[in-house]
Amino acid sequence: MRKARELAMVGRALAHTGHPVLAQIVPARFCNLSCGYCNEYDKVSKPVPVEEMLQRIDALGRLGTAMVGISGGEPLTHPDLDEIIRRIRRNGAIAGMITNGYLLNAERIERLNRAGLDHMQISIDNLEPDEVSKKSLKVLDKKLEMLADHAEFHVNINSVVGGGIRNPQEALVIGKRALELGFTSTIGIIHDGDGQLKPLQPEEQKVYDEMSGWKKVNYSRFDDFQAAIAEGRPNVWRCRAGSRYLYVCEDGLVHYCSQQRGYPGVPLSKYTRADVKREFVTAKACSPHCTIGCVHKISYIDHWRGPQTRTVSPGGAPALVQIQGAAK
Repeated sequence: MRKARELAMVGRALAHTGHPVLAQIVPARFCNLSCGYCNEYDKVSKPVPVEEMLQRIDALGRLGTAMVGISGGEPLTHPDLDEIIRRIRRNGAIAGMITNGYLLNAERIERLNRAGLDHMQISIDNLEPDEVSKKSLKVLDKKLEMLADHAEFHVNINSVVGGGIRNPQEALVIGKRALELGFTSTIGIIHDGDGQLKPLQPEEQKVYDEMSGWKKVNYSRFDDFQAAIAEGRPNVWRCRAGSRYLYVCEDGLVHYCSQQRGYPGVPLSKYTRADVKREFVTAKACSPHCTIGCVHKISYIDHWRGPQTRTVSPGGAPALVQIQGAAK
């Protein structure tokens, strides 16, 4: 049934451009870990009250959002996560989550099953924890075995290269372990603090190429976008952030993505289909060197249509930029 819902989502996205395909929401900026390359967490924030989260999910539903991904911080630190997932499903959207996996146990996995979670992604960066990343296979392997035994949702394990990860070869070990347990495996390239391109070193490139060759068993389609990132080349594409893809921070503001917070910086409660339409035709000057793969994959649905006639130049400024007016 999940696959049927996903096919229906793709069909609707191909037929109509006036709704978000994916929105990422942040119910908790707090994270129980402190990975050296991450700029998406803090150690002081309290969870967003569940009533506010439910209102935001309903607002996404009114926009016709097809899929809602829960990120952070660490989503599993939110005390009402199950209710949030249930509300996503009640609005007819596919429910996903990105987690570091540390807080998983058999009982928690069963609760996620009952809540209706569709997808989970866990990023595992190395075999042993170090100052760059605590997300290690040594710590998480038992958690993965629990998921293999209990999870009714799809599980993807994402390993990474770049960003100071010491031994790129460890990504291969992580990916093979994921496939052994019946999960899917992807590999990502860690971006810098502005979400921009960092070319791979020769050993990193070799690992990336090998894992990209696992096409028959790999969940993600490794396309020209990722290949250009790996080689340090810019991409030419139409970024649909703010339209087909929304990033909603813990304050309830809509941003282009996690690395360009502050643009457009509009409260979700006031975000309309006119905003979605306007951002569909707005080119983002940061897109040639962007490494945010989820935005690209969603934007790729519309690569063949909808020339962009407006341009903005987001730059990660802390101040909010309120966009005036609506699309004609």
